[in-house]
Amino acid sequence: MTMTDTQRTTVVTPAGPVASRNWRGSSLAARIRLLTARSLRTLVTDPRSVMLALLQPVILLVLFSQVFKSLAGTSSFPAGVSYIDYLVPAILVNTAMQSALVSGVGLTTDLTNGVVARFRAMPIWMGSVLTARSVTDLIRGLVQLGVIIVLAVAVFRFSPAGGVPGVLGALVLAMAVSWGLGWVFLAAATWLRNAELMQSIGFLVMFPLMFASSAFVPIAGLPGWLQAVAHVNPLTHAIDAARDLTLGHAAGNTPLVTAGLTVTLAAAGFTAALPGIRRP
Repeated sequence: MTMTDTQRTTVVTPAGPVASRNWRGSSLAARIRLLTARSLRTLVTDPRSVMLALLQPVILLVLFSQVFKSLAGTSSFPAGVSYIDYLVPAILVNTAMQSALVSGVGLTTDLTNGVVARFRAMPIWMGSVLTARSVTDLIRGLVQLGVIIVLAVAVFRFSPAGGVPGVLGALVLAMAVSWGLGWVFLAAATWLRNAELMQSIGFLVMFPLMFASSAFVPIAGLPGWLQAVAHVNPLTHAIDAARDLTLGHAAGNTPLVTAGLTVTLAAAGFTAALPGIRRP
């Protein structure tokens, strides 16, 4: 007698055969949770990576807060705003952008060291592997941003007019930027599969976005041609939205526009990454 795939299967145990229902494996949420836990364990077991991930945004905060703090006395700088209050929202968004690049580089490593190849041999949806990587890097990015805020408050007396609600709003906005851009870099990683190339392309994209924006100096203080670039730079709008939230200014619909853009980037990145990660 034969049995079809829709019939019961029999599992043999030391106590004898046991009939069971069709086994469909773990749920999608359970797979993402387990894959995320695996990536987090890999991350925390390398103290060098942890220290570098935490030191990079701290160094940026220390350097820029000291190098450019004299700008607070210029005519183009917002009146009544300290430079540290002006700077921290930009550091949050810039760190989120850099975290997104690290997400792509990390996936490139998994694609070349055989980890993803083993996942392909398992009966799991490859989209869960991508989602787990995205969640892992969101958690890592949240820790980085938390360290920046704590350091800014404790050492540099960061005390914006928007208070805790404004800082939390800026934090959520920065995480949204990290999530949306992270999917773009994940998609690039699945097709490029070269860590050095990923880093080179990432820095070529990030540095113009970072410095041709309102991140470190007011746009009015930039040369004319650079002002034109900064006004169309999407990072400027994200930074201005985070800054308005922390300073207690009316942000208008800029946070919603930024959130909508990140969702669009995430959807496009996921759509491009899924066929890319399936390639042998």
